[in-house]
Amino acid sequence: MPEVTIRYFAAARSAAGAATATAQAASLGDLITTVSADRPELARVLSLCTFLLNGERATPATLLPAGAQVDALPPFAGG
Repeated sequence: MPEVTIRYFAAARSAAGAATATAQAASLGDLITTVSADRPELARVLSLCTFLLNGERATPATLLPAGAQVDALPPFAGG
């Protein structure tokens, strides 16, 4: 499985306790499961997030290439 980096923003960063993490995952769904295992608050926040893979919108079925960068963007309000 490829190693990828996930960057957390706003509430996701707070729930993760870090700005980034690296993990091995074949798909975005695998990555979400891996980084949130035994972390229910992070799992809850990630379930609300929009994800970008190298700047493009991604879904849990999206396959991840080695070295990919995934951004976890929680919903936010403001202008």
